[in-house]
Amino acid sequence: MELSASPQEEQATSSTRDVITGMLFVGLLFFILGFVTWLNGSLIPFLKIVCQLTNFQALLVTFAFYIAYTVMALPSAAVLKRVGYKKGMTLGLGVMGIGALLFIPAAQSRHYELFLAGLFTLATGMTLMQTAINPYIVCLGPRESAAMRISIMGLFNKGAGIVVPLIFASLMLKNVDTASQDVLAERLIFPYACMAAALFAIMVFIHFSKLREIPPEVDGADGRIDATSVLQFPQLVLGALALFAYVGVEVIAGDTIGLYGHELKVANFGVLTSYTMMCMVIGYLVGVVAIPRYLSQQRALVLSGLVGLLLTIGVAVGSTHNTALSQMLLGWTGAPLVPNTVMCLALLGLANAMVWPAIWPLALQGLGRHTASGSAVLVMAIAGGALLPLLYGHLSDIVTPRSAYWLMLPCYALILWYAAAGHKIRSWR
Repeated sequence: MELSASPQEEQATSSTRDVITGMLFVGLLFFILGFVTWLNGSLIPFLKIVCQLTNFQALLVTFAFYIAYTVMALPSAAVLKRVGYKKGMTLGLGVMGIGALLFIPAAQSRHYELFLAGLFTLATGMTLMQTAINPYIVCLGPRESAAMRISIMGLFNKGAGIVVPLIFASLMLKNVDTASQDVLAERLIFPYACMAAALFAIMVFIHFSKLREIPPEVDGADGRIDATSVLQFPQLVLGALALFAYVGVEVIAGDTIGLYGHELKVANFGVLTSYTMMCMVIGYLVGVVAIPRYLSQQRALVLSGLVGLLLTIGVAVGSTHNTALSQMLLGWTGAPLVPNTVMCLALLGLANAMVWPAIWPLALQGLGRHTASGSAVLVMAIAGGALLPLLYGHLSDIVTPRSAYWLMLPCYALILWYAAAGHKIRSWR
């Protein structure tokens, strides 16, 4: 006689299956977001060559990309309120596909403005996607295991950051010093056409999938998102400033390392973003294992600030010829060695990995019904990725690219202060 499963067991099995299926779908989307985001690190030195740009002009790539998060954060939240998370994901993929298509006329004409328009459109779709999938992954299963799910998604995101520079370098950077600008620009057409096709295909796949819908949470009785009422919370405002600084230094470490490597004539400059992303992945894994069992979120943030300060000094004063540091850390892997100053820049990925997940809970603590509005403010702090790299580019044109990295020192000092004291402030008086 066969025993049938009880209704409770069937419901639990179905719930677990829904969570795993949802995580696989969202993991794919996080990989796509990481792929497009960390493509910028290789794209910046490439477009500098193709369009004959200064460092400041080349870093308009990061400005056009990350400013979309600030401009489109609240509109994206309003869209999600109307259409829901699942449709928000499909809409975001469609907008990203349009952004990828804009690269085709941009490559054909070599008009830098069109490249920037394509990047802004890509990031607009990504903002909608980010606004949908971050709360979706939280609500997909039990709240007490949300941090674990977010960490896994972070590995998908940063894992893409390891892969994409390797792919870009193999497709785009062959004979980069001898090919003409027109030939180099034309190399972008096929990959971005493929990217657009893949984005539209995944959009259709998600639309017709059985990914379950989760009603968006609302902030208050009427469901409005009010980004001004939360300014009464110092821990949030100061946390947003710390996040602004963090996203700025994260983008500087990940997206300017190729530009800096090209300046130093490092042979493998096109894949250097992979070095930073690998360090971030290691940092994520350390965070998953150590927090909170061995290390509190607050102490992890203190450690991140301290390590960031030390490595920034290493970038600014380290050797541009000696490769002892990468020999010690990477020699056993067979990876190409890089100067110490470049290796310190890559190692900032370790310092940066735990900052984002540590600041969010500290900044949102005690906000109650204002939590959704506070989240929107924190998302807008991603503007640091638009403005600080641009300032770095301006400074690198005035002084030297290496001296401009001193800009990161006050950023890590702010993160350290917020970790040690700033997050405890509960009143402006």
